Amino acid sequence: MTAQAGFSRLLGKYATLEASLPAADRAIALAPSSSESHRVRAAVLYHLKQLPDAARELELAVSLRPRHDYLWLELAIIRDELGDSAGALAAFNESVRRAPHYAYPRWQRGNFLLRLGRFDQAFADLRYAAASNPDLIPSLIDLAWEISKRDTQVTVQLAHITTSKMRAAFAGFLARKGRAKEAREQFELADAVSELTRRELVRHLISANAFKEAFEVWKKKGNSEAAERRPAAIYDGGFEGPLTFDEFGFGWRVSRASQSVRLAADSSQFHSGSKSLLIEFLGDSSPDSSLVSQLILVEPSSRYRLNFAARTQDVVTGGLPLAIVSDAAGVFKRLGESAPLRQDTTNWQVSSFDFRTESGTNAVTLSIQRKNCSTSPCPIFGSIWMDSFSIEELK
Repeated sequence: MTAQAGFSRLLGKYATLEASLPAADRAIALAPSSSESHRVRAAVLYHLKQLPDAARELELAVSLRPRHDYLWLELAIIRDELGDSAGALAAFNESVRRAPHYAYPRWQRGNFLLRLGRFDQAFADLRYAAASNPDLIPSLIDLAWEISKRDTQVTVQLAHITTSKMRAAFAGFLARKGRAKEAREQFELADAVSELTRRELVRHLISANAFKEAFEVWKKKGNSEAAERRPAAIYDGGFEGPLTFDEFGFGWRVSRASQSVRLAADSSQFHSGSKSLLIEFLGDSSPDSSLVSQLILVEPSSRYRLNFAARTQDVVTGGLPLAIVSDAAGVFKRLGESAPLRQDTTNWQVSSFDFRTESGTNAVTLSIQRKNCSTSPCPIFGSIWMDSFSIEELK
């Protein structure tokens, strides 16, 4: 590179940063046969809203470097803004011809054809681009959804949603749109779905209060107990499995709310099986915070009984722990609760309480938390063990 060419590039960078037309002109004077200099001047003119001049400058740049797909693409975009559809299409076609396997030129041409109402040609380009660059799949689905007037089957046809990756993406899209049944159907048509994708889909469905569909997706997690679990049942009611902080569906959700509360599976104390849940209280903890919880499918307008076993040791507090059942949707209305646990029990105590779901209740949240205190702060010390959770419908 000559010193003159180097100075031209330096001026071009300055012209771009400052939208300086004199600097762009000087860059061209130093390197008149450089397509980049003309491209820079076109960019400055575009910034100054002088579109016809910008188009002419890009035409000069293209004439100097006709094999550059991006120059053709920029020319197409400016011609489109000028209302020159024929000229824009010619430039889009040339851009695609120069880079037939690149996603971006086809994506831009597809969007242009879409605005012209040439849907078959448009979606051929858009599908090709999304196949080349999977990051475009969500945008392809969104475009197909709007063109189809929110028709699921037409969207599938327009976007050619046939692969597991696309079906999983469409399932998440439908869940966010509140189309829970169709989201689940798309998920079930996917042969292989990543754990992250399934997790996100379950979260979207739960957020939309589509609990039944979320449950069907969640129970395919690969765990045999989850796969066999029926609605209106508690998953791992004896805490035999591992406790994790990342449960996203219908297993036990362990809170991270307080450093003064420790939760662990304990094999030294159990009412049934070989383990129980140990909760150790070391001081301040909010009575309003759930310590551990689980989402449970139920039927509307039905009566249930929740059973569990508990043992306590050296518990000192003004707000004892208890089990609470709340509606999982809406304002989380409390439907029932147990009596507070006793402060010190040598043996396991079996407890139960009944509750009735409302006409719109499809899922409830079982949570272990503390009874509200009469004073604040309200610390708690001691240990409790909980085990043998179960639920039964009362006829």
